[in-house]
Amino acid sequence: METQRQKRISGVIQKDIVDILQRAAIDGGIRGTIISVSKVTVTTDLSIAKVYVSIFPNNEAAALMEGIKSNQPLIKHELAQRTRHQLRRVPELLFFLDDSLDYIENIEKSLKGEENPIENRDLLPKRKKS
Repeated sequence: METQRQKRISGVIQKDIVDILQRAAIDGGIRGTIISVSKVTVTTDLSIAKVYVSIFPNNEAAALMEGIKSNQPLIKHELAQRTRHQLRRVPELLFFLDDSLDYIENIEKSLKGEENPIENRDLLPKRKKS
């Protein structure tokens, strides 16, 4: 069960991380790619924040996630600058690719009858528990 404090901190982090990532993408010359933060969860001791990033189109996702993970210290520093009046300590940031949109898209295709996962089970990727 998430406390109100965790929810509030998650909200603050989510809002600022979206801004930081979108500005970094523009500065890096990446156009036509939508980067959004679908969810942020903070541990009860507020030391770790799991940031779930959604990237569209998906063909850029792997490369962009590598860039985001390698720039984690810079992103954390930028977040600290923005939240210095709201957060005493910025949690460690862990970035994960949120593939739930792809999963939903595959389900919709199946429902429309475009691909039948029952006949061809390889179409449905195994879901990892997060």
